[in-house]
Amino acid sequence: MDQLALLFVLLVGAVVSVPVGERFGLPAPVLMTLLGIVLAVADFVPNVDIPPEYILPLLLPPLLYAAVRRTSWRQFAANRRPIFLLAVALVFVTTLCVAAVAHTIVPGLPIAAAVALGALVAPPDPVAATAVAGQLGLPRRLVSILEGEGLFNDVTAIVLYHVAIAAAVSGSFTPGEALLELVLSAVVAVAVGLVLGWGANRLMDLLGDATLQIGLTLLVPFASYVLAEELHGSGVLAVLTTALFLAEYATDADDVMTRLAGHTFWDIVDTLVTGVAFGLIGLELHNAIRTASGRWGEMLGWAAAIVGVVVVVRLLWLLPATWLTKRLHAKRDVDEEIPMGWRETVVMWWSGMRGVASVALALAIPLETDSGAAFPDRDEIVFIAFGVIMATLVLQGLTLPWLVKRLGVRADTEREKEYEKTLAVRAAKAARSRLREIEAVEELPEELSEQMLRRAFEIGVRISPEMGDDERREARRRLKRVRRIQGEMLSAARHEVLAARSEPGADPEIVDRVLRHLDVRSLR
Repeated sequence: MDQLALLFVLLVGAVVSVPVGERFGLPAPVLMTLLGIVLAVADFVPNVDIPPEYILPLLLPPLLYAAVRRTSWRQFAANRRPIFLLAVALVFVTTLCVAAVAHTIVPGLPIAAAVALGALVAPPDPVAATAVAGQLGLPRRLVSILEGEGLFNDVTAIVLYHVAIAAAVSGSFTPGEALLELVLSAVVAVAVGLVLGWGANRLMDLLGDATLQIGLTLLVPFASYVLAEELHGSGVLAVLTTALFLAEYATDADDVMTRLAGHTFWDIVDTLVTGVAFGLIGLELHNAIRTASGRWGEMLGWAAAIVGVVVVVRLLWLLPATWLTKRLHAKRDVDEEIPMGWRETVVMWWSGMRGVASVALALAIPLETDSGAAFPDRDEIVFIAFGVIMATLVLQGLTLPWLVKRLGVRADTEREKEYEKTLAVRAAKAARSRLREIEAVEELPEELSEQMLRRAFEIGVRISPEMGDDERREARRRLKRVRRIQGEMLSAARHEVLAARSEPGADPEIVDRVLRHLDVRSLR
């Protein structure tokens, strides 16, 4: 098997792992990691030959962009306090604790190298957290905090990592310069993200075509990441800023085709790239086995100790942080989503899985220092990092569904339905209001006016069937019949157009264009 064949195996696995995971109640990223482990121990599977410096630029931008599309700036702003405590403060604390323990138990490990180890294992993986949490039906407030933590903690950890690596390579470290680098990195990243977001938004207006607009959204995250890194800023923060800007300002309510196609496209990208990323994590078992050859007991002991530090520090931090956030929340009239009770806090604790960023940072550790000497204890750092990733991702990922079920932590479906009903009523009222405005300037026949009024009501019913009473239930029954007949009519139309594709002299492009119009009409 060559590298290209291995890539296709991972892509197929990414697609298959989704229904398999749903069938057995297991997260798809964890299944892909297990697939990678199986492939790693097979003799016919080659070692992954990807330069470490390419892993983050290739995998993180699309994954981060896809994750941000599911959220909003308002959500981040509402949860700024718990996100700061987890994504910034907890990363610092975890890094320091891991560095202290690693420096103590690993003979000869310098402080700078220990800090690098702490920084690369400190951030829980945003993709793993959101993928796992999204399948378990967790309360929206927990998912929001986990998404915010996962998206922003990489920013802090990667900057700490670069500072520690620079200190280990050069042999010198200045706290003031490190703090200045952290601030400048954030400022440059935000500036790059805003400029590219604004430019991409304007360019989308010029392009017009849905296919070109979606193609641009695929390029923008990579451009944002690479440009920010070239200017010594945080590529991760730049991608987040660009994505949030586009999510806020590049949405045209009437651009139905772009929105439908864009959601489908990014769902596909998210599924495939996530699968490949976690498959690569499992495939890196090759390197871990080679590193620990002849020293299994000693190195497994070090890895177990660091796993314990990472897991325990997260729990010990979450307990007072949750209490503090709830106290501050109680004193202020803010719409902030926080864990409610010890059960949700335990679920948040056990959701701290490491993943793609940790693997990429571990593999990107330089081989030599500026003096030409080997980077201190590089093999040991890589093995320990891999041990933390596997323990948290596989162990916690496989047991999290059981823990959630055992603790009974579930989303408030009644509240979600009520909110959906509220939005449906608002949508129907907006449609009726617009109809009255049209009637004020256009003379509509009474029959047409009544028909349009019913259509306005149907808009809300289609969104939330719960918004009707007895009279509306009867209208829903009629609507279902109309939709069934209309669906059969559209089906016949689609079959007729599709059959025309095989007729002599038929233009497939025109047939496909007509078929797309029918597809969009079927979704209305």
